[in-house]
Amino acid sequence: MFPNFRLTMAWLHTWFGLVLGFVLMVVFFFGALSVFDREIDRWAIPSSRFAPQPMPSYDRMLRPIFETMQPTAESVELMRDRVDGPMPARFDTVQRLGAYTTHRDPVLGIFAGFEVPNAKDPEELIWALRTIDPRSGAALPDDRLKIGSQFFYPLHYSLTLNWMSLGTWIVGFAALMMLAALVSGVVMHRKVFREFFTFRPKKATQRSALDLHNMTGVVALPFHFFFAFTGLVIFAGIYFPVGHTQLNPLHELHEKLEAEETGLPHKRAGVAAPLASVDAMVAEAQRRWHDKGMAGEVGFVALQHVGDANGYVSVYRAGTDRIALVGEGIHFKAATGELLREDPPQSAVDSVNEFLTGLHLQHFRHWLLRWFYVLGGLAGCVCIATGFVFFVEKRKKQHARQGSQGVRLVDALAVGTVTGMLLAALGMLIANRLLPDTLPAGWPGRGDLERYAFWATWALALVHGLWRSAPVAQGRSNPAWREQCMAVAVLAVLAVALNWLTTGDHLLKTLGAGYWPVAGVDLFLLAGAAIAALAARRLRRGAAGQPAGNGLARETAHA
Repeated sequence: MFPNFRLTMAWLHTWFGLVLGFVLMVVFFFGALSVFDREIDRWAIPSSRFAPQPMPSYDRMLRPIFETMQPTAESVELMRDRVDGPMPARFDTVQRLGAYTTHRDPVLGIFAGFEVPNAKDPEELIWALRTIDPRSGAALPDDRLKIGSQFFYPLHYSLTLNWMSLGTWIVGFAALMMLAALVSGVVMHRKVFREFFTFRPKKATQRSALDLHNMTGVVALPFHFFFAFTGLVIFAGIYFPVGHTQLNPLHELHEKLEAEETGLPHKRAGVAAPLASVDAMVAEAQRRWHDKGMAGEVGFVALQHVGDANGYVSVYRAGTDRIALVGEGIHFKAATGELLREDPPQSAVDSVNEFLTGLHLQHFRHWLLRWFYVLGGLAGCVCIATGFVFFVEKRKKQHARQGSQGVRLVDALAVGTVTGMLLAALGMLIANRLLPDTLPAGWPGRGDLERYAFWATWALALVHGLWRSAPVAQGRSNPAWREQCMAVAVLAVLAVALNWLTTGDHLLKTLGAGYWPVAGVDLFLLAGAAIAALAARRLRRGAAGQPAGNGLARETAHA
């Protein structure tokens, strides 16, 4: 089909990159934002703007809160079809409780899983979730969406298409094809080191776009390859669900044998039992970590088989002092506080897996490395966006002569994906600041309205990109690029201004107080606004140097 291997790789790189680039653009951009998802949460929820807190006392604070928790009405409705018979008015059998925090979380996330009588799947639980202020135990409003960790982060790996894990499968396929595109790109560009240092911004758009595409691809090549690979490793259980499908009986047997080996009961005994002091168990776990020279920060506390003689408490160490996603779990008998098990050192295979997972999820305490993650993700966005531009610039005059609309559609989709994605994120942040604290009766929740603002803004950007794409069919540039860049600049400044007006937390205040989570988001928005304004100015100059609408006709007639 192709005269040599290099041209085969060029075809593979071009078309895989084009078709899947729209998905990868979303993955890279929202992955970059997810590096600071907790900071975005604080910007979006002003009531959470205080310093990160340690795990609070279970005995004094968390236990009374857990005793009042019940599943929400929405979760009960979702569970109703999976139950034989009526749903109970109250759920009393608590299978699992847990509290989770990190060194960047001011608030504490807690959950409770209840057994459901007559459930079609006896192991399926119904969940209650709550976010609390660990200083007082006060609950944050349920309708407050954590935009960073509950929307941008899931969008990064699942596209929020949760039916049958469809979004995760799409992203996984895109990551797999991205590995092929990276390899084929290296084969295509034989002079990799020269391209690393080559960027000619004053050349024609096609040339400068290709230079920037090559440069960002080479600079961040290890980053792109490694994170595509580790993303596939993390979700391998979804892509190859051997344990819960083909080998389900063996999986259940393994759980029973593991329970016998570890001393951690697999099922409830059916005998009621009290709960000893969890705080004492946490203190004992911290003492054991200290004796091993480990940091004693508690990241996760979980109670299994609550109120049962087989109940046990697991205390996990926060892995902030290393890259590997570690737990060092220590498990105690819930009724007496007796030590049941201290997790042994990981095997070589498990250690590699935890290192790869930890490197991707970056739960460690290393701010400089986190910024490298952001820059790597944004470099991926630039690489994909310039690939779109190069594809269009290389073909638009030829397509115009042939009367083809193909490149016009590609350009419109590129506009809607690249700048439209930025507008959608900004539209969500602006909606977050404009929506009142109390909504009229019958309205959707605040979080739902913020999601609607995101998708509606993105849809409008896609429509605008297509509507303004007629000049592409004539061999000229799409003015939607320039117009949406200007819109990005305006909306980014507006988001910063609205944060000031609605909360009083302007930049001078947050910088003076050293409160970097909110100050950092504002500065990032302003930097984005400046870059978008410069891009719009450059695009306006480029458009001014193009021939008028009939220029292509004159060029064709002259030829």
